[in-house]
Amino acid sequence: MRHISTYILFISLVLFSHNSIAQSNASQSISIDEKIGQMIMVGFHGFQLSDTSHVIRDITEYHTGGVILFDYHMPERSPNRNIDSPVQVTQLISELQGLSDKTLFVAVDQEGGRVARLKTDRGFPNHVSAQYLGEINHMDTTRYYAAKMAEELQMLGFNVNFAPVVDLNTNPQNPVIGRLERSFSYDSAIVTDHASIFLEEFNKNRILGVLKHFPGHGSAWNDSHLGMADVTDTWDQVELEPYKLLSQKDAPFAIMTAHVFNEHLDSDDPATLSRAVQHNLLREEIGFNGVLFSDDMQMEAIRSFYGLDTAVEKALLAGVDVLVFANNSVYDREIVPKLVQIIQGLISDGIITEERIHESYERIQRAKARFNINGN
Repeated sequence: MRHISTYILFISLVLFSHNSIAQSNASQSISIDEKIGQMIMVGFHGFQLSDTSHVIRDITEYHTGGVILFDYHMPERSPNRNIDSPVQVTQLISELQGLSDKTLFVAVDQEGGRVARLKTDRGFPNHVSAQYLGEINHMDTTRYYAAKMAEELQMLGFNVNFAPVVDLNTNPQNPVIGRLERSFSYDSAIVTDHASIFLEEFNKNRILGVLKHFPGHGSAWNDSHLGMADVTDTWDQVELEPYKLLSQKDAPFAIMTAHVFNEHLDSDDPATLSRAVQHNLLREEIGFNGVLFSDDMQMEAIRSFYGLDTAVEKALLAGVDVLVFANNSVYDREIVPKLVQIIQGLISDGIITEERIHESYERIQRAKARFNINGN
């Protein structure tokens, strides 16, 4: 029996090695431009593909790896954006996926409560807020709503949800977290328990859950959509607990960065652009090796303080895998070509290495494979 077990182990190791080599060879055959494209997620205007042209170009010519859908078009203060009805959204996502030879990340911010892009007045089910669930603190109730949300997202065709929020409600007057009831609780254990259930249900339905906003936005007094949020005097180490505890569980997830400034973590840059935060703290200390999404790079916290070139350079050096340009603060039809050109230039100048691009590409493809999102 010992010989048989040894033989089986040997065969398994050979097969694993063969598969790893095959995957590595396949990855090496992908052009650097394709890898760059996979690191971009873009937003666009239109209920159907015929309503827009740039997203078709972005995906087919620039290999854009992801899109994000919204219900409201902020630049024009209009409810006409991407989401009108369940049938329409399903068709739009199907058309988008048909454009790419690599399955796209198709993302949405569907947290529940006041942050829900899939609204009841457009035919979607109601989802309660994180605060509501945290206050009840009944795990079966949370699982009911988490399962309902995950099943709905899968049925529509989404494969990434920018949820659950794991910010602690340390400042109930926070205009973008506390006042919007986006946090489960001020207690890190309660936040972790409820977030864990959402991740489990997302995983069952092949939805990549994205914890946000690292390293913590709950204590801020202002909104990073409108300017820099400085948490130097309000942030606490306990805000890292959900990330640490969830990293020890079996439910994989991605993380979204926070555009918050904390002088104690980095005296120069906000978290999204900080290697000290995203690499040293998140990757090295906490041990996270999943996909790291930026928060929207067009928010005022970044756009008002950094030029596009500098913001992209710093985000990549920090360790961000997917640069999110939602096109819903400002609208730039040429943002994807601009990004590709900037990243190509950073590589040519030796500021960003091809190996750095390859690292992010590999993380993205592992996530797509793990969630059966047919990545290559």
